[in-house]
Amino acid sequence: MNKRLVLKSFCSWDDDALVLNILGTPSAKKDAIGKPKGKQLKVSVTAAPIAGRATDHMVKFLAEEFGVSIKDIVVVFGRMNVNKQLRINKPKSLPAVISKHLSQEAENTKQVP
Repeated sequence: MNKRLVLKSFCSWDDDALVLNILGTPSAKKDAIGKPKGKQLKVSVTAAPIAGRATDHMVKFLAEEFGVSIKDIVVVFGRMNVNKQLRINKPKSLPAVISKHLSQEAENTKQVP
């Protein structure tokens, strides 16, 4: 199921899938996961934004970063746009910026009475 979620931050769990709101930067000098900007995570890729190639390249790059196969990442929306939402099914590893955010979110949730 690839439903569009409204997230309180740039990432959230939906069962065993990690949902990410991405602000993409095509034609960058290098592929990189950047910092959060509002409710989006900046992700830069070297591919040019032609016919969805930058998004395809981003999916391939993120598959390696999360330790999953390309088919485990679904572009929910934004394939031809810098604003996109991705679902990563059962990520095997989390980049530092994401694991840090999720652990802080979990701590905040525990503190709520």
